[in-house]
Amino acid sequence: MKQKCALITGITGQDGSYLAEFLLSRGYRVVGMVRRASTDRMERIEHIRDRIELCQGDLTDQTSLDQAIRELQPDEVYNLAAQSFVPTSWNQPVMTSDVTGLAVTRMLEAVRKYQPKARFYQASSSEMFGKVLETPQRETTPFYPRSPYGVAKVYGHYITVNYRESYGIFACSGILFNHESPRRGLEFVTRKVTDTVARIKAGKADRLKMGNMDARRDWGFAGDFVEAQWLMLQRDDPRDYVVATGTSHTVKDLVEMAFAAAGLDWQRYVEIDPKLIRPAEVDTLVGDAAKARTELGWKPRVSFPQLVEMMVRADLQRHGVA
Repeated sequence: MKQKCALITGITGQDGSYLAEFLLSRGYRVVGMVRRASTDRMERIEHIRDRIELCQGDLTDQTSLDQAIRELQPDEVYNLAAQSFVPTSWNQPVMTSDVTGLAVTRMLEAVRKYQPKARFYQASSSEMFGKVLETPQRETTPFYPRSPYGVAKVYGHYITVNYRESYGIFACSGILFNHESPRRGLEFVTRKVTDTVARIKAGKADRLKMGNMDARRDWGFAGDFVEAQWLMLQRDDPRDYVVATGTSHTVKDLVEMAFAAAGLDWQRYVEIDPKLIRPAEVDTLVGDAAKARTELGWKPRVSFPQLVEMMVRADLQRHGVA
């Protein structure tokens, strides 16, 4: 039986590294697309570098994407790369629109022209729901994005639907709610909290500055969520799915659990900074993944308290407080 080849954009990110591990465990040939950069950002995949291949490509450059698809002829394409930090999308809205939105069209065009039999996964986001029109959010919930990032993701989502319906490409989107891990970037709120807790425990910091502590999110473990991405591409027909735990917690819950995991009282260290509050806040996101449970047989394994403890423990170890 021919070995399957999977191309992952964003392989050096959190999801890309977990997905690469998962696909390797399934016997895939895994190729990651990376941009030429002045600094090497390979720490998340360093432990599997000898088992994967890397190719150069840039989501803003059609020629490089065409070349990658034409030469690799992948069986599956996972488009995970994006400018994915919501606050940055306010400061760099045009770049975010290009890399997170228009780039999806470039990827789909490369697939359409050079490997139309490939199965294509687009990383959609719960941020597309934004100012939610119903709770919980499901596949049929209308989108109401509240950031340039959310708007760009809506474009990427609908252009994927358009190529599926117009060209018959096996293209689907996973509408993933927040998913975290010890590999999450330090700029994201979960990792900012767990890393700062570890730094406080290690005597390297004394304050944690936070914005809106009442915002609610549906947080799951990234390692669980990448399996759902793969399952979507194994179906007989392409469909879009919400991937979520179905349970929401406030940012305050996150903070309390993280400090408790390190044996600290959060109220002694947390300071509210108005500058950290978004221009347009997304207050409550919680997903209904019933369709994914029923049709894909997927369900999350790691609970939110387990996830927070896992992240705090990893950061404590990284800061020498094992």
